[in-house]
Amino acid sequence: MRDLGVGFRYLLKGQRWVARHGKQYGFGLLPGLITLVLYVAALLVLGIWGADFVGWATPFADDWSSPWLGLFRGLLTALLFALGLLLSVITFTAVTLLIGQPFYESLSEKVDRDVSPDGTAPESDLPLWRELWISGRDSLRIVVRALLWAVLLFALGFVPFLGQTVVPVIGFMVTGFFLTEELAAVALQRRGVELRARLALLRGRKTLVWGFGTPLGLAFLVPFVAVFLMPGAVAGATLMARDLLGEETREDGGAETPEAPPRPSPSIGRNGH
Repeated sequence: MRDLGVGFRYLLKGQRWVARHGKQYGFGLLPGLITLVLYVAALLVLGIWGADFVGWATPFADDWSSPWLGLFRGLLTALLFALGLLLSVITFTAVTLLIGQPFYESLSEKVDRDVSPDGTAPESDLPLWRELWISGRDSLRIVVRALLWAVLLFALGFVPFLGQTVVPVIGFMVTGFFLTEELAAVALQRRGVELRARLALLRGRKTLVWGFGTPLGLAFLVPFVAVFLMPGAVAGATLMARDLLGEETREDGGAETPEAPPRPSPSIGRNGH
């Protein structure tokens, strides 16, 4: 359980790092702001024309009498908007990271150099288009996994008592896990750690991941908070990635040296060896 506190401290250390590096924080805000504008525009379109879309998609109900027609289509419109809102929450981090790949790569590298004993940072030897392709592909895989969990937890939500107590807690833990994977991928992908190996690393220290990602996921539920926390979240995830890979970290840098013993990374090469 100690790892829960360690994970939360990495989250705080990431926010403190960007607070001390104002220029990096300013650049790191841009992708989140761009994504926010796109998502707000999409939700506005859904809110304005959602009812028309539902009417077009349900021609079989045109002859229904009042009030059943209005209730039926009103419920579908509300569900459509709720689904759009859920998808925006689930995919916001992935889309922001994809749009901001160059920004967050630079931020993550600067964190590595700041806390590395020799002042260096691992660098990817892949061209930018290849990095974007890998990031987009892996993000899609994570989003699909997250959606499958969302469907399962939604169904379990109808179970009396458990659906109102245990299921929401599990939901936040699952959200925290996948959110952490997306953020840590910025540093781990640069080190050549493929998706399967990244998931193995995170599963090996779930409490660390939950300590980092679960409170962040809760904070992301507050409108606009995700935009302002994203740069620090990337910085904190970089610090945590160093811990997961057992890399030495200077105490006078952006993070303290973890008390836990170094843990070797499983299959960190791009080809799994």
